Amino acid sequence: MHTDDFDYELPSGSIAQSPTMPRDNCRMLVLDRHSGVPDHRVFRELPEYLRPGDVLVVNETKVLPARLLGNKVGVGADAGAGARAGTGAATGAAIEVLLLRERYSDAWECLVRPGRKLMPGAKVVFGDGALTGLIVEQTDESGGRLIQFQAHGTTFIEAVHLFGQTPLPPYITRPLENEADYQTMFAKNERSAAAPTAGLHFTPELVSAAEGAGASVVPVELDIGLDTFRPVGVADPEEHPMHTEHFRVSEVAAEAINGARASGGRVIAVGTTSVRAIESAFDDATGLVAATAGWTNLFILPGYSFAVTDAMITNFHMPRSTLLMMVSAFAGRKLVLRAYAEAIAEGYRLLSFGDAMFIY
Repeated sequence: MHTDDFDYELPSGSIAQSPTMPRDNCRMLVLDRHSGVPDHRVFRELPEYLRPGDVLVVNETKVLPARLLGNKVGVGADAGAGARAGTGAATGAAIEVLLLRERYSDAWECLVRPGRKLMPGAKVVFGDGALTGLIVEQTDESGGRLIQFQAHGTTFIEAVHLFGQTPLPPYITRPLENEADYQTMFAKNERSAAAPTAGLHFTPELVSAAEGAGASVVPVELDIGLDTFRPVGVADPEEHPMHTEHFRVSEVAAEAINGARASGGRVIAVGTTSVRAIESAFDDATGLVAATAGWTNLFILPGYSFAVTDAMITNFHMPRSTLLMMVSAFAGRKLVLRAYAEAIAEGYRLLSFGDAMFIY
């Protein structure tokens, strides 16, 4: 297995720059893993493929406005005191900080640019100084930093909402007209740097139709980091250092998933992040999904034996990405790449704001 095995030609014109409206009006390529025959439908027709007892597992994480623009504090300046006093401590270079995940109270692993200007001990001030950050640790050579933030006169989350921007994937070059366009209808807890994009296609009307078909909707959480967009950069994907993300499966979700499996219903994961959460929560000893919270670095490659996932709703993913590798593990690499080629030929819109696949 080589990373090149998961490459394909992605025309720039096939990359969706804005969501379909209404959301459930996007196209849906339905792929039967057993027959290999694709069908071209519209996402609002999804309930036609659902059965009584099926469970749709959605990721209810919410995107944090995690892109912060600030300035490095000048040498000898006290960022906190200077900012509070309004003396303009931020006299240094312009800095971009992307929040990835919280390690402990108000201390976040971040991606910073330019990284060479922010070594441990450096300080950054944002906006009018209501938020400052101290570089505590260099976590990697490509801009990774641990930053201890301090909010002045407000909470950290309030300051992030004052100064932060929605961090869109790099291939989306058009600004958002509405920040809500990059949130799913299920979004609750702000912990992610990216949206669980398969969930973007759902509307309240579609959920009602799915429930009318006898299916239920069950939420889990997986906090999505920006590593999800990064292509695999090594020749052998098994040598790729898989990013770690926090996930939570509640007792209610575990009971619903296990009940569906026991009664013959299908577990339909809405998005690769939901797949990662429920597969990580599976307990080999009991053969059940456990109610749990923790960290996962599960890397699903072809050859992986899915323990929980019976069907998958997903978007079309970047070439050479871990997400494409996961989908290939589920449906077979050749079948998936053949479906991608057909989708491109048929004018489907790809990636985060693009069209959907239903694979069963």
